[in-house]
Amino acid sequence: MNTSRLKEFNFGNANLKQKEAIETTEGPVLISAGPGTGKTYTLVNRVLYLIQVKNVKPENIFIATFTDKASKELLTRISNALIEKNIELDLNEMYIGTFHSLCMRIIRENLEYSLLGKNFSLMDSFDQQYFIYQNLWSVSNSIKDIELLTGGLSVWKKANKLSILFNGLTEEMIDINLLLIDNNPEIQVLGKAKAAYDELLKNRNKLDFSSIQAECLSLLKNNPILLDKYINQFKYLMIDEYQDTNGIQEQLVFLLGGKKQNICVVGDDDQALYRFRGATIRNILEFTDKIDKPVKVIKLEANYRSTPEIVSFYNDWILRTDGEGYGFDWDNFRISKQIRAFREKKNENSAVMKVSGTGSLDDWHKNVLKMIQELQPNITDLNQIAFLFKSVRGHEAKELASFLEKNGIGVYSPRSDMFFDREEVKTVFGILLMLFPKYGDKLGSGEYNKWLGGLENYYHECLTTASSVIKEDKNLVFWLKDLILEYTILKRNTDYALSGLFYQMLQFDYFKKFIETDLSKGITDQRGIRNLSIISNLLAKFEYNENISVLTKKNIDRTTKQFFNNFLRFLKEGGIDEYQDESEYAPSGCVSFLTIHQSKGMEFPIVFVGGLGSYPRNDNNSLLQEVYEKYSEKDEFEPLEKMKFFDFWRLYYVAFSRAQDMLILTTEKKEGRGRKPSKYFDKTYNQLQEYNSTKVDLSELAFNETKETNLKQSYAFTSDIILYEKCSLQYKMYRELGFSPVRVGSTLFGSLVHQTIEDVHKAVLRGEDSKITSDNVSIWFKDNYRTLAEAQRSYLGEAQLNAARKQVLNYVKNNQSNFSLLKEAEVNVSLVQKNYILNGQIDLVKGQGDTVEIIDFKAEKKPDIHRERERYEQYKKQLEIYAYLLEQRYDLEVSKMHLYYTGSENENPRITFNKNHDIIDNTVSEFDKVVENIQKKDFTRLSNNLKLCSNCDMRYYCGRAERKK
Repeated sequence: MNTSRLKEFNFGNANLKQKEAIETTEGPVLISAGPGTGKTYTLVNRVLYLIQVKNVKPENIFIATFTDKASKELLTRISNALIEKNIELDLNEMYIGTFHSLCMRIIRENLEYSLLGKNFSLMDSFDQQYFIYQNLWSVSNSIKDIELLTGGLSVWKKANKLSILFNGLTEEMIDINLLLIDNNPEIQVLGKAKAAYDELLKNRNKLDFSSIQAECLSLLKNNPILLDKYINQFKYLMIDEYQDTNGIQEQLVFLLGGKKQNICVVGDDDQALYRFRGATIRNILEFTDKIDKPVKVIKLEANYRSTPEIVSFYNDWILRTDGEGYGFDWDNFRISKQIRAFREKKNENSAVMKVSGTGSLDDWHKNVLKMIQELQPNITDLNQIAFLFKSVRGHEAKELASFLEKNGIGVYSPRSDMFFDREEVKTVFGILLMLFPKYGDKLGSGEYNKWLGGLENYYHECLTTASSVIKEDKNLVFWLKDLILEYTILKRNTDYALSGLFYQMLQFDYFKKFIETDLSKGITDQRGIRNLSIISNLLAKFEYNENISVLTKKNIDRTTKQFFNNFLRFLKEGGIDEYQDESEYAPSGCVSFLTIHQSKGMEFPIVFVGGLGSYPRNDNNSLLQEVYEKYSEKDEFEPLEKMKFFDFWRLYYVAFSRAQDMLILTTEKKEGRGRKPSKYFDKTYNQLQEYNSTKVDLSELAFNETKETNLKQSYAFTSDIILYEKCSLQYKMYRELGFSPVRVGSTLFGSLVHQTIEDVHKAVLRGEDSKITSDNVSIWFKDNYRTLAEAQRSYLGEAQLNAARKQVLNYVKNNQSNFSLLKEAEVNVSLVQKNYILNGQIDLVKGQGDTVEIIDFKAEKKPDIHRERERYEQYKKQLEIYAYLLEQRYDLEVSKMHLYYTGSENENPRITFNKNHDIIDNTVSEFDKVVENIQKKDFTRLSNNLKLCSNCDMRYYCGRAERKK
């Protein structure tokens, strides 16, 4: 150990236990971190300690977090601390992220060893369910008795149930072959269905979310050399929220930990919430027994978040486990701990109380509103208040939110299932319904009612909403009439589909007001434009899944029927979350309505906990449970009859421990059926003082400000800087707001050339030069085209394919003698700047002496430098940014920079630049200014290039191009 560095290391305000956790780096460590005990602070300083004192390189550190937001926050805090200490490192080399993202990184780095093909499609939960729905008919016909699994459910619910079953089998690593010979016919059918599903995934080159970790585990287990590489690389592993890990994740941790077992797991068994996703509490409870070396157990029990009264309240909750008609013991299924408050009680006012409604729901609403209004003079922002519920989609939460909004209290509730009720959403769908009168006629006659499952009422609401908008804009009326007539007698193909129609709508005043929203304002002000962005993505998803790019006389009726009868119905049944800004902790000017799961890891000065009519319930799938009992490698852990109580108590422990300064339990009081609070809260609720402004002096209470989240964003030259400089409106729509572009242009040709050249380079770097033959290159080319065409749903003609293949073969022929100079291919590099992270991807070749040269490939003909000066300058600046990245990060000297044009034939395909430090510094300064403008939300600069405008989805909004008829 470097003792001089140890003396220099600043532990800050770390307490003794935190300091012990930071310093204990060798061997296995279990950090039991209760709520508000400075877990993230400890992890950040542990990483800094490894780097600063132990001289550990970033690439030797593996950190798994539970959410993307948690990993970004950790990365931001680490990068800021490194800047303060003047330590320059490439944090991109550190493996930090969720288990899914880390597994995906390992898969992508070693795709040639995987069963997946290049350009595989990763499906989210909706994509997976829709994929099952699309193939349900063929699977049902091929598997006898499939109804044993799905019964009389609707088609979408069948797909949903099958996805749950398939994911459960994947996450528990169940051998499907065993199911096929089981005595239970239902289990046999499940095995056949899963086998058919896996075959479909393989044939379509798709991967669902639950299979990512299984694929990574299989990749490592089946390739010992690869596993040894990562064991040697990951010298220190840190796993956050270990109580919510599953069996596959545990295997990955022990596998990657190797014999060193420098594994640090951090978690709190009392905050385990994700059994329904396959997580098991046994991972953290049995960690000390499963690892070979002695485990150092460190308990963080000093709570810096909450008042002593709040800490005492949730300590009491977790231990009070009996009442009228129920009772259970934790036995050995809980780590013993005693959380104590670091803060002191500063006044006589109670920090924990209740707000009840007696006699009616309206009475409860008014009492809650009254308390908020009386709190307002004593707080600085409504975002200091959060309401937590088991679900925000239930009547209790939605009706309270609606009442508060009607009475002037803004509510932020992105998961409340309100998306389809928003005016702008109904307007878009209403206009789309109007555009296709044939579908509208059948909708009106009731022909589709059996398909829509009640959705016809919603469509009539959409038509009514759209009608009220349309009558205010005569231009919108003319446009609508024009297109209705065109689609009624469609004679030739359009050059767009539903997403193209959506972008045409944006030219009208009703939609323009959303696009012109000031993005520097809070999230509630942005809700309209954010919902329009969600619609653009839904339309793009529909067109991709159904392989629709244009409307034709042949497909127009089928397309509209499929969209309204199936796609939208599935979306509405499943519900859609509204936009959540991960960089904004709690939007200013409104109270937050969150699920308890959503609030995990968060804290608020004032917390109202609702949903007190809830009761413990068993959410286990009986069929999966039977499969697990028979074929899971693990024996039963927690008693089945106690699980519902364990989960219930942990859930509300998390809810109560979010509060910093004041905790309020709130419910309408109700007796009999559906009693509130339920008997499980009786003791807890009845002991509390009812809020009364005459007895509680709110002015004596000091409320904390809501925590700010300052996540450091990443930017790249091509996807950010060039796009912004071309047109800041395009950047605003596609990068800032996340609209899905329709007119993306053909990237297939360039991707095909790039990927095949990358295959050549990787063969060189593996020492397999002998495999670089024309025949092998053609095989790689063919495989890349097959997977790219499937992923992009676009194709090349024979002439284009021959041209692309020729470019690759010419490159190999002209450069084979110089392949020995190649140092690295497609290297991802990043550099932490003060206000952002700079990213790039580079090919390196050896230069003169100890220098390196950068090469960037362009799958096009060499341009005329004078006529295409702007594009040439953009490419040059891109290379200059890459040179800056390399020299700042790796301390390598870049001697030359090259553009290589693979389309060149009878000329030198290269354009070479010598490095000039002054020019590079100027380019970096320009980069900084563009990032500053992006972060200031300055999107006022529009393109002057009419050619660019003519192919832009936003051309109707800007008025830069007329609609083609």
